[in-house]
Amino acid sequence: MSETIEKTRCLIIGSGPAGYTAAIYAARADLKPMMYQGLQPGGQLTTTTEVENFPGYPDGTQGPAMMEDFKRQAERFETDVRWGMITELDTTKRPFIAKADDGKVIEAETVIIATGATAKWLGLPSEAEYNGYGVSACATCDGFFYKGLTVAVVGGGDTAAEEASYLANLCKKVYLIHRRDELRASKAMQRRVLNTKNIEMVWDTVPLEIVGESEGFAKKVTGVKVKNVKTAEEKIIPVDGFFVAIGHKPNTDLFKDKLHMNEVGYLVTKPDSTATSVEGIFAAGDVQDHVYRQAVTAAGTGCMAAIEAERFLATHE
Repeated sequence: MSETIEKTRCLIIGSGPAGYTAAIYAARADLKPMMYQGLQPGGQLTTTTEVENFPGYPDGTQGPAMMEDFKRQAERFETDVRWGMITELDTTKRPFIAKADDGKVIEAETVIIATGATAKWLGLPSEAEYNGYGVSACATCDGFFYKGLTVAVVGGGDTAAEEASYLANLCKKVYLIHRRDELRASKAMQRRVLNTKNIEMVWDTVPLEIVGESEGFAKKVTGVKVKNVKTAEEKIIPVDGFFVAIGHKPNTDLFKDKLHMNEVGYLVTKPDSTATSVEGIFAAGDVQDHVYRQAVTAAGTGCMAAIEAERFLATHE
């Protein structure tokens, strides 16, 4: 018995601001898009609390609520939004054949990839407990909430240096915790960090635990317990916020050896475009953006991907 194949003009893999925006534009262009939301419907924003930097929400909103708004808008224009994930994608010929974890087989004339990236975490239980309540992986997203306060950043590369520098403009004091005795960041970023008066380096040190207070649903970070790897000395550094800046991992395992990626796994798109190395496949959001990683830029590239998919179909039909 042969498999039943469903057909779509546009398959969107992944959700979040990029995927949902792509769906809105593709649906309004009558592409009748089909979306598989992935392991984390709504993407990274569903793990955040307050979002105050997305246009159109003057009083701010909650990350999960905002993603529900995006989803409802996509569904309003009859996007076929589905639970589950795509587990296989044949990129060797058009139409592209995809398989989902629900056993369905999809034949897609175009594909928009919006699988995003996942922040790397230290793996501390207390880190998960206070995530969104003083623990963050994005200074540009959450730094404003710590204006005039004291925070810690953990990491030693360019990401950590950039986050610490950004926070230093907002916060009274920034501790930059690094397990080695020198930074891995570029020389220019090292100079900026080391010459910023309210950034204090905490060398040869690893975080052991996030310290905080919980009362009912209310939680807040009050400090970080650290250990010096050379002396084994342990102490608590009082802080109001804790930023993990050890990098992100793009969710691109599905596309390995099928689409062109950079050395760390981000999908490479053509200049001023969301087009990937395979004609008819486009990439939007954090899966191809390792520079800005913002909801608003992800939404922008989602719009671009849908417009490019529509134009691609118009020239290939």
